Amino acid sequence: MGDEPAEYAGLPQVQLAIYPTRTVYDFEGEGVHVTLTFMTAALPDDLMILSRPLGYITWDVRSVDGGQHAVSIYYDNTAELVVNELSQPVVWSQENIGGLAVLKTGSASQTLLEPRGDDVRIDWGYLYLATQRAETARQVIAKSKDTRAQFAQDGGLPTATDAEMPRPVNADAPVLALTFDLGKVGATLISRWAMLAYDEIYAIQFFEQNLRPFWRRNGAQAADLLRDGSRDYDSLRNRCAAFDRELIGDAKQLGGERYGQICALAYRQCIAGTKIAADANGQPLLFPKENTSNGCIGTVDVIYPMAPQFLLFGSSLAKAMLVYNLEYASSDRWHFPFAPHDVGTYPQANGQVYGGGEKTEKDQMPVEETGNMLILLAAVAHIDGNARFAEAYWPVIRKWADFLKAEGFDPANQLCTDDFAGHLAHNVNLSAKAIVGLGAYARLCQFRGDASTAATYRELAKTYAARWVEQADAGDHFRLTFDKPETWSQKYNLVWDRILDLELFPPQALQKEMDFYKRHLNRYGLPLDSRKTWTKLDWSMWTATLTGSQEDFEAISNPIYNFLNATPDRVPMSDFYWTETAKDAGMHARPVIGGVFLRMLYDRSIWKKWAARDKTKASDWAAFPKNSHVETSSIFESVSA
Repeated sequence: MGDEPAEYAGLPQVQLAIYPTRTVYDFEGEGVHVTLTFMTAALPDDLMILSRPLGYITWDVRSVDGGQHAVSIYYDNTAELVVNELSQPVVWSQENIGGLAVLKTGSASQTLLEPRGDDVRIDWGYLYLATQRAETARQVIAKSKDTRAQFAQDGGLPTATDAEMPRPVNADAPVLALTFDLGKVGATLISRWAMLAYDEIYAIQFFEQNLRPFWRRNGAQAADLLRDGSRDYDSLRNRCAAFDRELIGDAKQLGGERYGQICALAYRQCIAGTKIAADANGQPLLFPKENTSNGCIGTVDVIYPMAPQFLLFGSSLAKAMLVYNLEYASSDRWHFPFAPHDVGTYPQANGQVYGGGEKTEKDQMPVEETGNMLILLAAVAHIDGNARFAEAYWPVIRKWADFLKAEGFDPANQLCTDDFAGHLAHNVNLSAKAIVGLGAYARLCQFRGDASTAATYRELAKTYAARWVEQADAGDHFRLTFDKPETWSQKYNLVWDRILDLELFPPQALQKEMDFYKRHLNRYGLPLDSRKTWTKLDWSMWTATLTGSQEDFEAISNPIYNFLNATPDRVPMSDFYWTETAKDAGMHARPVIGGVFLRMLYDRSIWKKWAARDKTKASDWAAFPKNSHVETSSIFESVSA
C-alpha cells in the first residue's frame, strides 16, 4: 500500500474494495494472504457511535500454500496527526487502560480551538493508539528510523521509549509503534486489530461557548472512548459490513454499479468534513468545514449540497445542521432580510465572516442562502410529515419567503454557491432556486395547516416558473442569464421540484435541458456552464437526476466515474475539476460530495426505510447563547477560490 518505506519490499497488492465504512486491501505473497481493513463505524442511526473520533485497523492473515509461516506485523504512525505544522513540538506517553495497551501523543502547547482557517489541522487534544494487551508483542514510542530498522532486523522494537521531549514532529520523527507476533500461521485465519482514537476535548466554539463533542455530552473521557471502542469492536465489525452491503445495494439498485461505487467513495469523506458537537442541552449540532475553499464553518451553501446524505437517514442530522443557522438568523446579531452565509471560521462559530459579515451586504449570497434554507426546511418537514421544527422559527422563515418573492425571480448582481466563477446578474439557475424555495415555503405552510397562504405562495411559484420557462428559453436549452441567449448552465436547483412534489416546472422543459446537456458532454463530465470547462461533481450528480431516466442519469454520471479513475491528482475526492483533463481545479476533501446521495431521495420507499431508523429524534435544542457580541471581520478578500 504505497511505496514507503522505500528500502523494504512490499507484499504485492491483489485487490482493493471501498465501502461506506471500510476500505479493504488484500495482499498476497510469500505463501500468505493478508487482508488489511480500515474501518470507521460511521453508522448514521447511532449518533454516539457516529460521533466517536475512533477508527479501527484489522489484519486478517492466513496461509495460502498449505504451509506454516512465521508472521509478525509492524505498525506505526507519526505525530503528524496532532499538529498543524510539522515544526510544532509534541509530547507522548505510554498508558494502561483496562486491558488495553495505549500509546498517547499530542501537541505540547494545547491551545484549545486554535488556530482557525482553511488548510488548518487540529492541534489540541490527544491521539491514542490502543491494542488489547494480551495480543500485543511490543509497543514503544521512538524514532521512526530506529523502530523500522529494528523490526526489519529481528522482528522486534527498541527496548526503551524515547525520552527526548517535547520535540518537533519533523525532528527525528517520533512514532507510536507496535508489533504483533502471530507465530506460525496456517490455513486458519488469525486476526489482530488496533484502534486510533482522538480526544479533541472541545469540538467547536459556538458564539463564545466551547462545546463538547457529542460523544462526550454525558461526561465521557478518553478512557471511556477506548474502553467502549474495544468492547464494541466485534459487534461494530458486523454492523458496518451489514450497513455497507445494504446501502450500496440500494444505490446500485437505483443508479447502477458505478453509482454505487461513487456513493461508497463519498460517504466517509462527507462525514469526515463535519463535526457533531453537543449544545448546552446535549442536543446535536452538525458543523461542516468549508475545506480547501475558505475555512468557513456552518456554510449554508455547503450544507445544501451535502444535505442529501444526511436527509437520507432521517431528520435528526438534518435539523442538527440547520438549527444553529436558524437561531443565529433569529437573533439580534443578524440584521438582514435574507439567510446568513456562515457562522464563522472553523472551529470558531462566532458569527458570519464571509463578505460583509454582519455589517454590510457586500459580497453576500442573499438569494442563494435563503433559497437553500427554505428548501431544506421543506425537506425536513417532508421526512417528519409536519412542520413543527420550522414553526419555532416562523417569523424569520416568513421574512425569507417575502425576500424571495421580491428579489428572487430575477436576481441582482450577486454571488451564488459557485462563487469561484464570480458575480452574476440575472442568474437563471439562481432564479430556479428562488422559485423552488417559494414552492417549499408553500409546502411548509400547508404542513402548518395554513391553506390560504400555502395556496397564495404556490400560485406565485407556479407563475414564476411559467415566466422562467418563457424568459430563459434559448430554443434548444435554457440560458445561464436571462439577458444572454447564447449562454447555458446546469440547472441543478430544479431537482427539488420533483423530490418535494412541488410540480412547478413542466417535465418537457427538463427533458429539453437534458438533451442539450448530452450534446455538450466532455470526456470527464458536463461543464458547469458555458463560461469554462470546469465542473462541480456534486451539482453534476444532481443534474443527472433531472428527468428520472436511467439512460440520462448514466450519460451524466458515467463520465464522473471515469474522472475518479483517471484523475492524475492524488488528493481526496474532488468536487471541482476540469472536464477535459480530469485534473483537480482546486477544491477537494469537502463534505459537499454527500450530494451524490440525492438520487436516493427520489425513491420514496428507500428513503422512508432509512429515515425510519433515526433513533436520536433530536429536539429541545438550547437557546442561542446570550452575551455573544463579538467582532467579526470579513475574510472575503482573502478567498482564493
